[in-house]
Amino acid sequence: MSLSPKAAAAAATILWGFTYIVTTTMLPQNPMFIAAVRALGGGLPLLLIVRDFPPRAWWGRIIILGTLNNALFFGLLFVAAIRLPGGVAATFQALGPLFMVLLAWPLLGAKPSPSKLAAVGLGAAGVAMVVLKGNASLDLIGILAALGGAFAVALGGGLIHKWGRPSSIISLAAWQMIVAGVELAIAAALLGDIPASLSGINILGLAILALFLTSLAFVLWFTAIAGAGPSAVAPLLLLTPLTAFVLDGLVRGVIPSSIQSVGVAIVIGSLLYGQHVDRRAFRPAHHHAPSARQVAGKRK
Repeated sequence: MSLSPKAAAAAATILWGFTYIVTTTMLPQNPMFIAAVRALGGGLPLLLIVRDFPPRAWWGRIIILGTLNNALFFGLLFVAAIRLPGGVAATFQALGPLFMVLLAWPLLGAKPSPSKLAAVGLGAAGVAMVVLKGNASLDLIGILAALGGAFAVALGGGLIHKWGRPSSIISLAAWQMIVAGVELAIAAALLGDIPASLSGINILGLAILALFLTSLAFVLWFTAIAGAGPSAVAPLLLLTPLTAFVLDGLVRGVIPSSIQSVGVAIVIGSLLYGQHVDRRAFRPAHHHAPSARQVAGKRK
């Protein structure tokens, strides 16, 4: 039995929440290498599914989008995942929709409304509460990496809105991952960020990351978008940081402080509010069919 669109979206976002615990417990501590494996291992199976090649006019755009949506996002995600508790890293990286509000003005000419700016302000306040945890400061490089990843994917999303897409969304995602995989492999080689050896656990973790947390998760997510639309499934992205927080507590015993918990709740609230504002702003108009009397009147 096939999943409903919202069930598919929930499954995808929960799978993405496992990325952080898999990174810290099963993978080598080489973020560029991990990101390259994820991009190539995730993109190649998707490409085998769609068997599509982008038109030549789109090659430059594919490189830009792959760099933003996958190379920078994946690379910075794993820097953050290694340096921060999984729930904290996932919360920061869930701020992409709020960054998109600010980027929509210069990219799309969509001036943010006071309601959208309020959502951004709430999100910033929540992040500040997560960072200022009181008993110990969080790793600054990890914080900057998480925020940078969210900004990169928001910019990439804005450009997709501006440019559209040349073919299926799965084909576009696959080629972006292939581009990112090549870029990240070069970066890993230049930086010497390649493990000297891999254990059996490392290999299993990389396989889980590429096949289940990337290929399968993206297919589920794109299926959900095609079935229900992006606005309907976007709030389910909040399951990613929630899953990461739960796994942190169950597996690693990392429990957020009370002020962090309030901050996470504020971030989640700001994202939900932002989604509500978007749905209200883009609600389709209802056109009523003319009555028989009106039609008769027009014929006279």
